[in-house]
Amino acid sequence: MKKYNVGIIGATGMVGQRFALLLANHPWFEVKAVAASPRSAGKTLREAIGSRWAMTEPMPADLADLVVMDAAADVEKIASMVDFVFCAVDMKKDEIRALEEKYAKAECPVVSNNSANRGTPDVPMVVPELNPEHIKIIDTQRKRLGTKRGFIAVKSNCSLQSYVPALHPLRKYGLKNVLVCTYQAISGAGKTFETWPEMVDNVIPYIGGEEEKSEQEPMKIWGSIEGDKIVNAKSPCITAQCLRVACSDGHTAAVFVSFDKKPSKEEILKAWKEFSGVPQELDLPSAPKQFLNYFEEDNRPQTKLDRNLEKGMAVSIGRLREDTQYDYKFVCLSHNTLRGAAGGAVLMAELLAAKGYFD
Repeated sequence: MKKYNVGIIGATGMVGQRFALLLANHPWFEVKAVAASPRSAGKTLREAIGSRWAMTEPMPADLADLVVMDAAADVEKIASMVDFVFCAVDMKKDEIRALEEKYAKAECPVVSNNSANRGTPDVPMVVPELNPEHIKIIDTQRKRLGTKRGFIAVKSNCSLQSYVPALHPLRKYGLKNVLVCTYQAISGAGKTFETWPEMVDNVIPYIGGEEEKSEQEPMKIWGSIEGDKIVNAKSPCITAQCLRVACSDGHTAAVFVSFDKKPSKEEILKAWKEFSGVPQELDLPSAPKQFLNYFEEDNRPQTKLDRNLEKGMAVSIGRLREDTQYDYKFVCLSHNTLRGAAGGAVLMAELLAAKGYFD
C-alpha cells in the first residue's frame, strides 16, 4: 500500500489528540498538516495544546513541531498538501457541514468524526465491519458536489459502537425490539477528571442529543442504498437511555433484545464468535483480529480491564442470559475514543484507501 499524506482538522481537541497518537507510526498514513481554530493558528501543535494534552502517552515528537493552520481560512493550502483529512472540530453543526463540504469541493476527501453530516442521505456513515458497502454512495455524492476526488464519509456516534456490533450478526433471527442503557465515559465529552471535577463520584442521567443518536443512527447503518441516497432500515425498534458516569474511557451498554425467531443461547454465542467483516478479510492495519469477544465470567466485561482489548478496537460482550420481559439481555463495552472515535475513523480511512477512494 502506498503512503498517503493526511491532515488532522481539529488537532488540538481530545479526538484530534487521539488521531495524532494513532497516526504517528501508521504504516499507510503520514500527517503533513494540522489545523484548528484561528486562536491556535501560527503556533506549533505543542504550543497550541499546552497543558491541555489529555492522553496518557506523550505527544508524538514529529507532530509536536508542526505549525497549526487555520481550519477554515487555509482549506485550499491544506488541500494542496494532503491526500485527505480527518475532521474532529468543535463547531456548530451548520458550520461543520459548510467546512466539510468546502474541503470536499477543494478535492480533498474528508473522513469525519463529527455528527453534522451523519443525516445527509448520500454521506456514508460506516462501521467498517458492518456496512462497508455503503461507501459506494460516494460516487453519487461526488456528482452532487461536482467533484472528482472530494467527498465526505463519517463514522457513527461513539455511544452505539459498543452494542450495535453485537446486535449486527443477530439480525438474521429478526431483531424486533431493543432496549439499551449506555454508561458513557467522560472522555466522550472531551473531558478528564482534572477538567471536570464535578464528575468525580457522580452519575449524570442526561447527555444532550445522545439518546436520539443511539436510536436513529443504527437504522442508517442497517439501511440500504436506493438510487441517490441511503434509506434507513425500518427495524428493529430501539429505545435508549444514556448516562454519563465517572469513568475516564470506555462506554458500557446494558442491552435487552427480543426476536421474531428466538435463537438459542448457543446460536448467539456462535454468531458472535464467528463474526468478522471486510477489515479482517483485508487485514487492515487497525482491524482487530477478533472483533466480538465474549467473556464467560459473571463480572466481565469491565471498563478498566477490557476497554483496551485489541488496542481498543475490539468489542467486549458478557452476561448473556434470558430475560423475563425480553428474550435476552447482555452487556457490551467498547473504547469510546478508539473504536468509538478516532480509531474507528482511521479504520474507515484504511477501508477507503484499500478500495481506491483516495487515488
